Amino acid sequence: MPVVRSSEAVTHEIHGARFVSYATPRSGSKELCAWRGEIPAGTKAPAHTVNREEIFHLLTGELLITLDGRTERVTAGDTVIINPGATLAVENPTDRTATSWVTTSVGLEAELADGTRLTPPWAN
Repeated sequence: MPVVRSSEAVTHEIHGARFVSYATPRSGSKELCAWRGEIPAGTKAPAHTVNREEIFHLLTGELLITLDGRTERVTAGDTVIINPGATLAVENPTDRTATSWVTTSVGLEAELADGTRLTPPWAN
């Protein structure tokens, strides 16, 4: 039985946010990836288009999520469903770190507005 202890989670930092990866093929997952996101106060991540569905659940805090040009204030306990091909931007306009839990399928890629493609290590 694969059990990933919190001490074994792998941390990555990009665009001012921290991603703590728990479920990936490297940790024993075959189809899904899951991570905790830590979005510090004042962080505004660049818009990116994803190739896989993501389920984004906000654990603590408050964020502004822009999905395909529509912005919503999301608070702890809310879940955002991000479909493949959607463009997503995340902003933390508050003075506290927000934490999220994200689940997606293996093979997630993101494309930035300038055409740069990212293959996040916490999702593959």
